[in-house]
Amino acid sequence: MADALGAREVKLVSWNVNGLRATLRKDPDFKSIFATLDADVFAIQETKLQEGQVDLELPGYHQTWSHAERKGYSGTAVFSREKPTHVVRQIGCDVADDEGRVCALEFPGYWLVNVYTPNSKQGLARLDERLVWDSRFREFLCELDQSKPIIACGDFNVAHEEIDLKNPATNHESPGFSDQERESFGKLLGAGLTDSFRTLHPTLEGAYSWWSYRMRARERNVGWRIDYFLTSDRIAGSIVDASIHDEIIGSDHCPIELRIRI
Repeated sequence: MADALGAREVKLVSWNVNGLRATLRKDPDFKSIFATLDADVFAIQETKLQEGQVDLELPGYHQTWSHAERKGYSGTAVFSREKPTHVVRQIGCDVADDEGRVCALEFPGYWLVNVYTPNSKQGLARLDERLVWDSRFREFLCELDQSKPIIACGDFNVAHEEIDLKNPATNHESPGFSDQERESFGKLLGAGLTDSFRTLHPTLEGAYSWWSYRMRARERNVGWRIDYFLTSDRIAGSIVDASIHDEIIGSDHCPIELRIRI
């Protein structure tokens, strides 16, 4: 229900599914998890789909897809109860702009930007390209923020602070925790964005959204928090809750949730 200013509580979920077709075959499957979470907006990353490869029936939801040109790679999608008024699928970057990494939807009160940030790869082989992407993505969000507040969600492929991964000391040269990537993410927050989860849970340890498939990492909770809901600073006070659904299996990532009045 909307308040006197017209704001209402919206529930958003973000999940890197690591291949939607695989997630649809698991038990519980994607549609069961989708129904259980019952979000107003459900954003997914790493769909690994081409157009028409999956006929996904989600009654009551508008489906917005962004596919990579390369088969079986990357890709994002957003399922929303409200129909977006405008959609943007590219950010004008020389790097990775044909990989379906962004699905930005405009709604009457805000922009929802779903992102699957490029991985820097082992040995930081793709770090330079990653930093180019980060810079342009930051500019893109700032441009959108001039018209309406933004909620940016997805797999940002970076653990920002040492509290955001189990073993920081041994990972300073690892993709997703290099000094350069962490500094770049700090610049994103410094451009006017709030990390919703860490704002509400500033000292909570052991809160992760991704675990390696190796070494029983998930069972031992040796994880990383690399999935985020970021909001424009000016609406951060409207955040109701931010949580991590680490009880949900189906991918090497788990869903994250934001509830906000907007």
